[in-house]
Amino acid sequence: MKTIFALFSLCCASLCPAQSMFRGDANHSGAYAGSAPRQFHRIKWKFPTGDRIISSPVIQNKTLYFGGDDGNIYAVDADNGHQIWKRETGGPVASTPAVLDGIVYATSYDGKLYALNAETGAAKWKFSTGGERRFEAKGIHGFKPKDQTIADPFDVFLSSPVVAQSTVYFGSGDGNLYAVNAISGELRWKFKTGDVVHSSPAFANGTLFFGSWDSYFYAVDAATGKEKWRFHGGEDALIHNQVGFQSSPAVVDGVVYVGCRDSNLYALDAATGREKWRVFNDLSWVITSPAVVQGKVYFATSDSSLYHVVDAATGKPILRQQSKAFMFSSPTVVGDVVLIGVLNGTLEARDLKTGELLWDYQTEKSKKNAGWVLTSDRKLNEPMIFASNWREGPIVGSDKEFHIGSIFSSPLVANSVVYFGSTDGFLYAAE
Repeated sequence: MKTIFALFSLCCASLCPAQSMFRGDANHSGAYAGSAPRQFHRIKWKFPTGDRIISSPVIQNKTLYFGGDDGNIYAVDADNGHQIWKRETGGPVASTPAVLDGIVYATSYDGKLYALNAETGAAKWKFSTGGERRFEAKGIHGFKPKDQTIADPFDVFLSSPVVAQSTVYFGSGDGNLYAVNAISGELRWKFKTGDVVHSSPAFANGTLFFGSWDSYFYAVDAATGKEKWRFHGGEDALIHNQVGFQSSPAVVDGVVYVGCRDSNLYALDAATGREKWRVFNDLSWVITSPAVVQGKVYFATSDSSLYHVVDAATGKPILRQQSKAFMFSSPTVVGDVVLIGVLNGTLEARDLKTGELLWDYQTEKSKKNAGWVLTSDRKLNEPMIFASNWREGPIVGSDKEFHIGSIFSSPLVANSVVYFGSTDGFLYAAE
């Protein structure tokens, strides 16, 4: 297994063949070999689950693996969309699976990490954490009553596992990063942070990199679980809006790139944690996990709905394009195309060099626009959705917003076919 992983680590960020874990490989570069369609032709197939899909699909041996909020882990034939197997868990599976050596690993809201046979879905073992929960705070985002502790409705992702050195690493709502034996499921070590860990760890050169809702970003020795360094992001003691690392990092050429809810995209020295640069996004969160390829960083924002490309060495802007709605999905770079999901139920394909919109696909549920969540130009109808900040109002509003076919899932491309999930409950294959 160490030999296999060494090949992963040597993968060039611009030509990464592995697509068996979140963001493609253990470094989470978000860049893949092959080509993506520059024109949309058709939906090849779509696979129904029954509840929203936050998880991003991965692929191995022509089989797609992903999780559903219906509580199942799925294996689906990439060619025809036929179900091969599904395995029930005790909660929504809002994480992206990792597949290695015939085993599928995924986390669930039931607080467990599952290890399943990749061919049959049969359980090999499961590991229990201290339990899952969302980030919460009093009066979060200005919701009222201001002294009521409220779970953050925008904390939608679970930590996705990364597999390296015969170990599965993942974060948990109990505030820990875990290291679990990949074969036996036995605990090797755990590292305690100050709050929920839903950032997906990246692995490079024997070190794990991840963020926590305690507003610290960490580098931890993968063998021992000992802290190497930590970096402090922004704080927001008033309404807890500009706080926490929800994004997952990319590690390329000795630099860690990661977004933060304090509205910054950071570039940190992987060896020391020293800040190299930051890009401030005018109070708009950076939830997307950045893609890094050919000396450029690709990312997007929430409220301002902007697609950005910046220089990887300096952070200086290269281009910026306006989208129509929040982007939590992470950009996927394949050849000369960048793909990203949008919360208005649209998948966007952009030209790598110019940022020009090549094509987009809107889910049928988004077109139906139940409850008039979208305006006529497909922007989120925020004043209507969040008409009240009191009690359940914001929770009901965010639920309406998320259930129109929003795309949180990060696109996967294999053999020029684009695979992605939607909150309409379908996994799509587009070409």
